[in-house]
Amino acid sequence: MVKRKTIAVIGGGVSGLAAAKAFDEKGHRVIGFERSHDFGGVWELSRSYPDVQTQSPKDLYCYTDHPMPEDYPEWPKGPQVHAYLHSYAQKHKLSRLFRLNSNILSMDRRHDGKPGWTLTIDEAGHVRQEDFDFVAICTGQFSEKNIISHPGQEDFIAQGGQVIHSSDYTDPAMMQGKRVVVLGGSKSATDIAVNAAKNGAKQVTMVYRENVWRVPYFVGGINFKHLLYMRAQEQQFNQWGKSPFQRVIAGIPKPLVWANFRGLETLLKLQLGLKKWNMVPDTPIEKEASCSLPIVTPGLFESFKSGAVTPIRGTFERYEGDEVLLTTGDRVKADIVVLAVGWKLGIPYLAQQFRDKLIEADGQYRTFRLSVNPDLPEMGFVGFNSSFCTILSAEMIANWLVRYADGQLAQQPSRAQMEANIEMMLDWRRRERPAAQVYGGLCSAPFHFKHFDELLSDMGARRRKRANPLAEQFSYPSAPAYGEFLASTPQYHAE
Repeated sequence: MVKRKTIAVIGGGVSGLAAAKAFDEKGHRVIGFERSHDFGGVWELSRSYPDVQTQSPKDLYCYTDHPMPEDYPEWPKGPQVHAYLHSYAQKHKLSRLFRLNSNILSMDRRHDGKPGWTLTIDEAGHVRQEDFDFVAICTGQFSEKNIISHPGQEDFIAQGGQVIHSSDYTDPAMMQGKRVVVLGGSKSATDIAVNAAKNGAKQVTMVYRENVWRVPYFVGGINFKHLLYMRAQEQQFNQWGKSPFQRVIAGIPKPLVWANFRGLETLLKLQLGLKKWNMVPDTPIEKEASCSLPIVTPGLFESFKSGAVTPIRGTFERYEGDEVLLTTGDRVKADIVVLAVGWKLGIPYLAQQFRDKLIEADGQYRTFRLSVNPDLPEMGFVGFNSSFCTILSAEMIANWLVRYADGQLAQQPSRAQMEANIEMMLDWRRRERPAAQVYGGLCSAPFHFKHFDELLSDMGARRRKRANPLAEQFSYPSAPAYGEFLASTPQYHAE
């Protein structure tokens, strides 16, 4: 018999909702904590910049039992995703489990000596402590702003300039008639640069450090989900855990694989005009593909061509008066600087002694299945297994985690097995696939199928692949199909 536990779910975004549902339907007492006033995480409206939309198509960005509405566009806008998450919470009555405006200040081992954790919680200025048998951390990759500064910034602000993080850009009217400089080359940076130009900015400059491969929503007229999300395509990358025999077999089609990726690069260069803008990356696309691979903002290269946005490869050196001096020697006039420099990955409320066991000196996370660490019992991560189909990834790992917490995995790992796997994965990231070190190594892309295969195998799923072998090999992950696979796992209920 599985004993009913009291579970803390930290975070009310995509991952927190998935975790709350998974633990709740197994009979546990779930208490969720969301520090803002609403569900949604990065999709909560006060955190979303204008015109933000998903990088993934809607049928790749949904829960297994809750498709996005048919009238949604292929790539839904931020408010639509926010409404969708609310509809999911309503469908499964998850709001009853969450406490909004609740911020976790610290997390330590239980003071009473029992297994579990004591959370220190700030609720509207009232600080208290509460014990839990298990904690699911669901704050994901985008919870703490990466705030940076450069010499002269205080004087720049004093003379009337503004410096904001990309998540603070919520009103396009603020760009009207302004000289805008966006620092960064990610999807959020290009989105904001294009949006500012469309909304009356006097001048927009995008300063980025490195050339990276960017994938348009349609590659040669074909929706990229039909090209980059296939199991067949995934198998062309250097996956982890291959036996010597599998390495030999993988080497046979290597020339064809090489030609396939060179063809894709050529198509992207021609379609986007990368040579014209001196934006051809130095790294082969198959070595760079990871969670950081950005989708091309619609209108980005058109804005370069029209002069609405000026791209400069370099970075900030310092501010001087109302100018930003770049490492290239360029001086750019600025009224507003938008720092699209991402987010800090971390768990600031977890005591340093525990973070030291979790995070390597080079920033890589020691996790088994991108979720748990044997030195940190009674806790796990949901949604840190970042991917191109984030919602499905979160739901899959949430279902895995509840079974792990209850000792109900068909292949419940021993400490030695977890440690051996963690070391293997760290070595693979460092030696064979450096691109996999992005986000502290907490990224399953582009290996969605392999990651899900491992989770389903651990859970003892009787079904792990679609009946149609062609669909399984040459189509993208199907959320409804994975719902069926999860249903084929051994079922139980805590008492």
